[in-house]
Amino acid sequence: MNNFFRLYAFPAALLLSLAAASVAKPDSDLALLDSLDRGLWQLRPTGGSVPTAKICLGKSESLAQIQHGGLACEQYVVRSTPNSLTVSYSCAGHGQGMTVIRKETNRIIHIQSQGIRNNAPFSFSAEGRRMGPC
Repeated sequence: MNNFFRLYAFPAALLLSLAAASVAKPDSDLALLDSLDRGLWQLRPTGGSVPTAKICLGKSESLAQIQHGGLACEQYVVRSTPNSLTVSYSCAGHGQGMTVIRKETNRIIHIQSQGIRNNAPFSFSAEGRRMGPC
């Protein structure tokens, strides 16, 4: 029995714990979003003739799912650095997306997002600038 534990059970338990650790999302993954200044932000699309949008940034996670704003979506941080964040998200019954946010300063960001909303594809790039209080 002791040899069985050494040969099979311990390595299996180790693999399961490593898998769980890789899935767990540390709180610091969204640090880039938390570092942005709160207030009124203007999102200006880069290219195309889409009008400028304004959002009041309260809950910073909303920047990761602009096309699915107001929906409770499951988010997964794919990559996080001090100046860049990649988030994949899924909104049950409403679609999914992947967003890359690059921070220039606490008041200027660049967003690239693509995915599916209402059974139709979307893709956009925008520059976000903090304009003032909401």
